[in-house]
Parts: sequence; C-alpha cells; structure tokens
Amino acid sequence: MKKKIFLLAITIVGAIAGSSQGAGTGNMALENTLLRQRLDQLDKEIQDLRQSAIQREDVSGTLEHKPVWSSLDIQFYGYLKLDAAYDTSRIETGNYAKWVTRENQNDDDDQFNMTANETRLGFLINGSEKDGMTTSGKVEVDFYGAGAAENKAHLMMRHAYMKLDWKQERFNILAGQTSDVISPLVPGTLNYSVGWWSGNIGYRRPQIRLTREYSLKDEVNLKLEGALARTIGRDSVTSTDSGEDSGTPTWQGRASVTLPLINQKKATIGLSAHIGKEEYDLAASGRNTEFDTWSVNLDFMQPVNEKVSISAELFKGENLDAYLGGIGQGVNTDTTEAIYYEEINSSGGWIAACFTPWNNKKFNIGIAMDDVERGEVNDGDRILNRSLFGNIIYSLNKQADFGFELSHWRTEYYGSGDAESLRAQAALIYRF
Repeated sequence: MKKKIFLLAITIVGAIAGSSQGAGTGNMALENTLLRQRLDQLDKEIQDLRQSAIQREDVSGTLEHKPVWSSLDIQFYGYLKLDAAYDTSRIETGNYAKWVTRENQNDDDDQFNMTANETRLGFLINGSEKDGMTTSGKVEVDFYGAGAAENKAHLMMRHAYMKLDWKQERFNILAGQTSDVISPLVPGTLNYSVGWWSGNIGYRRPQIRLTREYSLKDEVNLKLEGALARTIGRDSVTSTDSGEDSGTPTWQGRASVTLPLINQKKATIGLSAHIGKEEYDLAASGRNTEFDTWSVNLDFMQPVNEKVSISAELFKGENLDAYLGGIGQGVNTDTTEAIYYEEINSSGGWIAACFTPWNNKKFNIGIAMDDVERGEVNDGDRILNRSLFGNIIYSLNKQADFGFELSHWRTEYYGSGDAESLRAQAALIYRF
C-alpha cells in the first residue's frame, strides 16, 4: 500500500517538473488546466487506495472485515498463555503434568517451571455454498513441538482439516488432522495435558470422518460418527513405524444421543470404540508380530442448571499409549524381562464439575485415574496414576483471564518407587 502511494507521489512530482519545463515554450494557461485535472485524478486514486486498505464501519456500527490474503472469510483466533508451576516432587514433564517420577530415584525433589508454549494460534476458514454443500476448514498450532530448547519452542500442528457439510441433510465429511472420534470430552484444567495419562484418553491424528445426525423425536437427537484414522505406532524395536507397517488404518466410531434429562436440561451420552493393529518386524526371530489396539468408552455431559455442569468419561482397552492411556505404556517390549511383546491393558476415567456462580469467575474440580494391569508390566513400570484438581479462572476483562490451580498427583509403580506431588499452577491468558 505504502509503495503504491509513494509511486503515485513520484508521478505527481515528475508531472510538475515536466510541466514547468514546458511552460516557457507552450501555452501556460492550457498546461495549468491539464495539470490540475491530472492532480485531481491522482488524488482520487490515492483516496481509493487508502479506503480499500482500512476497515469500513457499516450502518449497524460493527466492523466489516475485508479479506486481505484470500477471497474467503478467514477468521484469526487464539490466545497467549503464560504458565508457572511449582511441584513438591519431580513431575514428568514439568511444564505440564503427566505423572510423578519414582521417589526412590528423586525423593521430594521439588521443581519450578515457567513456559509460554501453550500459546495457540488458529484460522477458521468459511468457504462458499453450492448445491446445498458448504465448505470450511481449520488450522491450529501451539508451541509444544518436540526437540527445542525452552526459549526456542517449535510449532506443533494441532488441527488441519477441511469439512464438507450438507446442512439440510445433517451430514458432513471431515478430512485432515483433528481430535479422535472416541472420548471427545476434556476436563477443565489449567494443566495442558487435561488429564491425559491419568484417565482421559483420546488425542489428535490424521483421519477421514463421516458424521450423520437424526431427530428421533421432539428434543431427542442421535449422532453417528465413523472415521478411518492413521495408526500411530512406534519404532523403538525396529526402525520401521509399527503403525505404518500394519498396512491398515484404525477404525473409530461413536454413537451419541442428546435428550432432556436433569431439570429438563439436555444431556449427551456417548458410546465409542476404536480398533486397529500394529506390526513389528523382528529380525532376530525372523518373524513379524502383530499387536492389537482397542478401546471401549463411555462419555457423559449434563448441564444441571445455568451455573453448574457435570462431565465424565470411562474407558477400557489395551495398547493405548498412542491414545494417551495406559500411563504412556502400550506394548511391553523389554526382552530382558520374562513378560515381553504383550499388549498392556488399562482402564480408568474421570469426572469433573464446572461452576459459574458469577459472570467473571469459573470454578472447576475433578478427579481422574488410569489403572494398568499389573501382570503385564515389569519391575519399575507404572501401574496407577491418579490426579485430583481444583481451579478458579477469573476474568480480568473481556480478553484477559487469570487462573490458579491446585492438583494432587499420585503415581504407583510395580515394585518400589510410589510417588506423590502437590502442584500449584498459575496462568495468565489473553484471548483474541
């Protein structure tokens, strides 16, 4: 924009200079008239350029946002977040809590962490409509990418998908990376991990998802969701990713019903499951070994009234490390032990309540637990992880929030090393 105005200014100066040279030999009055007309035209072009580069206010008093990089409606959103946390014992990973490390290795080893890595940036893309189909998309990142120094954070893709929506038929297709179909709820924690590894399973992965909704009767709605997702494995045994090597995607599905329940407030009850395979190429034995991954899950969300809501999830399955279950343990691959190359079973869940007694304050409390089958792990492996949390989030103004959370963590190990930690976390959040 500035370049265009600068070029126009140069043109004006050049025109004036050229005209002054011709004044001595031509008709002075005629040249002045032509020059004035040219200046008026250039001034009009400058005003048009300025007007197109700013936001215009419409008759309703709202700002009309003009597209800058695209003809589509693109909305930029996100938040800036600073977290500071103190733990009475060593927590993995530190910036956020997964579990407490073994006390026989670090007895009451307190720690302090501070990070802005949860800062989140995103774009919502609203496309055109044709033949009853609307298109949209979403891109979202934070700064918890792996392998960077604390003050040199890497981007991590959270969501990147397109959506084709036939609203009249209540049917849509989603293609890209987003959250799992299974176990879709999260407790309201300030902790970045929102109960992962301690009872809340489900993450994000590439997928193709189909969703269809039906009205069963007045105020009762049925939703069916199914997805083929990338099988996320590991290469800790061989150099080949065990999910890729399985040759098949993972299937996920969920059926949920929304209906009036307590105080005639609409509750949502969902039943979901996934099933997939991983494959290890074991050169030493000259054979390939396949491992199953599966889960069955129940989710529930109920507003009790305008100020109180309750949500909960339960799960049971095996080989769930890629779904942030099993306390981060999926397959026992330690060949030095008697038990190895066996899927690890786990079960657990969480329940949380949210209170909003005042417009500028929100309270969350909850408990979560992940319980691993003892006979399928080795000495020193995690067998139980439990977290209990409570927080307050206070709105400083429309954009800025301050939050404080206390949580108690207990991690039990096969053999010795059970550990506990009290975590105090404060956060400042600026939303846009």
